[in-house]
This record gives sequence, structure tokens and C-alpha cells, in this order.
Amino acid sequence: MFQPTKAPITLTEAAAARVRELVAKSGEEGVLGLRVGVKNTGCSGLSYIVEYAKERKKFEDVVEDKGVTLFIDPTAVMFILGAEMDYKEDKMFSGFVFNNPNETGRCGCGESFSVAAAKG
Repeated sequence: MFQPTKAPITLTEAAAARVRELVAKSGEEGVLGLRVGVKNTGCSGLSYIVEYAKERKKFEDVVEDKGVTLFIDPTAVMFILGAEMDYKEDKMFSGFVFNNPNETGRCGCGESFSVAAAKG
């Protein structure tokens, strides 16, 4: 029997509301949603990237949840699988926050994270 696969990332209501707002205010034609990825940087090795997406790139996972669309960069899936994307706003910070069970460390400033190497 066919079992649907679990989305690589989930969104909170706050994150979905912020994605809707960003897409609506993008000012760019053809924006379909946001792309989530990771890049090598910072003290701990990796940081999250969130950018506008105008098309689905080859091999990307697409997450459609709470009325928004996220495109997941295929090189990021193994680092964010099972993560929850949230949006926080207070006097000192506003932005997307990732609650990621794969993280094994985070730098003191919160800009980058690390994951344990796979054991083979």
C-alpha cells in the first residue's frame, strides 16, 4: 500500500502568516513561495537561507502547508529533515527560526549550526 511521505519541514501558523505576507509584498512578478536551503558559513558550519522562489528547481521537494509553498533545496534536505520553521518577532529580533532536531551545536550568536557526521 502507498504511504505518503512526510514533509521534510513543517511550518507554524506564525511562519505561514509571514511567508504569505512576504510573497504578497515581494513586488516581484511570478513569486510562488520561498526557498529554504543551507550554506556553509559561520562559526558552527551551516546557516539557513530563505529566499524568494519563482520556479521549482530540479530535485527540489515542495511543501504546501497552511496556504503557502516552500521549495526545499535538495542539498539541504539531510540537514533540515524533521525541522519546524517558525517566525519570531520581539524588540531585539524578527525572523524565521528553525527548530531542528538534527542540530548538534549552534554558535553563540545564533547565526550558524552544526549537525553530527553520519556514522557508517
